[in-house]
Parts: sequence; C-alpha cells; structure tokens
Amino acid sequence: MRDISRSLKYIKRRGYYPELPVVNSAPEPKVIVNGKKVLMFASNNYFNLLHDPRVIDASIEGTKKWGIGSGSSRLFSGNLEIHEHLEKAIADFKNREAGLTFVSGWMANEGCIPALINVLEPKSMLMGLKDKKYSQDSIIFSDEFNHASIITGCQLSKAEKVIFKHNDISDLKDKISRYPIKQRKMIIIEGIYSMDGDIGRLDQVLEVAKFYRALVYLDDAHATGILGKTGRGTEEYFSCDGQVDIIMGTFTKVFGGVGGFIVGSQDLIDYLRITSRTFIFSAPIPPPVVCGLLKSIEIVDRDAATRNRIKDNARFLRETLVENNFDICGSQSHIVPVLIGEEAKAIKFSKLLLDRGLFVPTARFPAVPKGMARLRFTISSAHTIDQISFLVDSLVEVRNQLPL
Repeated sequence: MRDISRSLKYIKRRGYYPELPVVNSAPEPKVIVNGKKVLMFASNNYFNLLHDPRVIDASIEGTKKWGIGSGSSRLFSGNLEIHEHLEKAIADFKNREAGLTFVSGWMANEGCIPALINVLEPKSMLMGLKDKKYSQDSIIFSDEFNHASIITGCQLSKAEKVIFKHNDISDLKDKISRYPIKQRKMIIIEGIYSMDGDIGRLDQVLEVAKFYRALVYLDDAHATGILGKTGRGTEEYFSCDGQVDIIMGTFTKVFGGVGGFIVGSQDLIDYLRITSRTFIFSAPIPPPVVCGLLKSIEIVDRDAATRNRIKDNARFLRETLVENNFDICGSQSHIVPVLIGEEAKAIKFSKLLLDRGLFVPTARFPAVPKGMARLRFTISSAHTIDQISFLVDSLVEVRNQLPL
C-alpha cells in the first residue's frame, strides 16, 4: 500500500486530485451542489427526462409490479418481460431488427467488441475449445479519440489494433490499405465525440469500409435522440440509414436513465447473447429504470420540439463563444468545450465559475491529451438563452482574470 499512498500524495500535492462534488438535487439547470445554488452545465440530461413526472410515474408503477431488481442474470431467471420490451423499443427507435441491453454503456462496449472480434469456429464454441483463430487474424481500426470503454474493449479482444488520427479519413485509408482485402477488419468510431463535441465522419467511413470489406462499429451514445431530423442518430444525420453493422448506445444521456445497448441484425444480437461476457455474467438494468426508459423512448420519439430546442441552445452557445474568441475545439453539437490548455489553469477557471454560480467541471488528462485541458459544457432543452448568455459573460470575466 505504500506505493499507492505515495502516488496519491503526489497527485493531491500538485492539486490534480479530482474532487467529487455532492449534488443535493436533481441535475436540472438550477441545482444545489455542495449546498450552493448553481446553474448546471455538466449534465447529460439533454432531454430533461431524468426527473420528468411521466417517466417517474412509469418507474413507480414498474417498481410496484416488478420490484427493484431482477434476482439473477438474464440467462438464468432475470430475463423479465420488460427487458425484452425495452430491447424491441430501442431497436425500433434505431431502425434495426433487434437489440440487446446492458447495465451500462461501458459494459456494452467492453463486452461486445471482444465478442465480435474473438469469433470462434462453430465446433469450437460448442466444445468449449479456446481457439482464437479468427481474433488472431482480425484487425481493429479505432479513432484516436474514442471513448475509454472502446479502448478497453479493444484491449480485451487481443486483436491487432491500429489507431488512426481523429476524424482523418485519409489516415484511415492509408493504414487500412496496408492489409489484405480478405483479412477480417472492424472500424470503430463515435457519432459525437464526448470531449470535442464534433461529429464522426460516418458517411466517409462507410465508403472506406465498403471498399476494404470492413465492419463498422458506431458508438452513438451522445448522438442518439438528438442527431438527425427524428433523432435516430448519426446514420440519419448523414442519410445513410441501415448501413452500419453494429450500433452501440446508452440510456444514460438523452433518455435520462442508466444502461447501454447494442442494436443490429437478429443474427448479431443472437450471437452476442451467448458470447458477450458482460451480458452473460451480469445482472440486467433494474426494473424501475427499465419501465422509466420505456416511457422516455416514447417521449423522445415524438417530441421534435424539445430536440430542436437542444440544437438551438447549442448553436447559440457555440456561436456566442466563437464571437468572443474562445476555442471550442471544432464542436458541432450540444457538447461544447472551451480549450484552456494547462490543467492547473483549467481547474482555477472552473473554481472561479463556481464562485459565480456556474457548475462546469474540467476535462483533463487522461480524458484528453496533456496540455489540452478544457471546460466541457453540455446543453439541455431546459437551459434558457439568458442562462447561456450569463455563462458566456462569466467566461469572459474569468478570462480577464486568467488570460488564455
């Protein structure tokens, strides 16, 4: 334990140890954090459904009927009827044949990427042989800014990993062209990148994948419910519906709950049910959350006005920040960073904003590269233009104290 204590003391002494703020109320725009009233600009509660009365009522009724847990993993006795209803609902929403749910988005990526790469011969699967023939021949091409859960999934797969420059299709082409066409390949990108807020170039990735015969795995966690005219996500945004092989998403963002999902063909989902270790050996999403999510999907599906309000709010913030000469890292979405650079300065920036009643934590290493620390704002439908204007005015004031 001495080495742990030594490392911890070093981090704390340099002022880099992240504090865990205590949120004393539901994370809506006006909240109480550490006993202080503030405006929240860090929640993923985009559609403001986390505390929506309709969702709460559905969750309460679900609790009365099903209790607070499933009592087992899905492959034993924990496969409740409502879990299958949720999987059908999210598959229908994403225009796919079938879906599979996980207790978190992390678990979806960590369990499914290795399962899709470590494909065994049919006889090996039935006999329990540890034949890794396919995984040894497989290659993963992953965007350098992919989420940590994707990175972990790739590491667990044992496959060869090739990292291409962020959103750089030329670099992807250059690297994928070095491998035989017949070799098994999978390209992994995100729809909206969580630290920069830019949109993955799915349309061009699909062209590369088609030419080089690669599977495409899309993490659509932050795009689902928002991108596209009807909120179907990145596919709809680029008008390439039905072309992605595997789509991952989460219930923690726009739907206001918790959990992750994979949608795709019926064969894909049937296969993952028996190969994804995070599905097989884990309890499912609790029934109260499942019932609330079913209502959330219904609301997000039909509420275009709220979706458009998120987009309008985000556009206003991006444009106003640019007008005031802030670097927003190329954001195109409701995730809007402001680049600070030095970690110590970013931490100070965040604290000065908190003094002004604005809750905006920093994103820093290892979430972003060293020297690229930033403030990360997430915009919801519940934010007002006045609140966003106050945020920008406060940023300008703090910048006058701490020049960038």
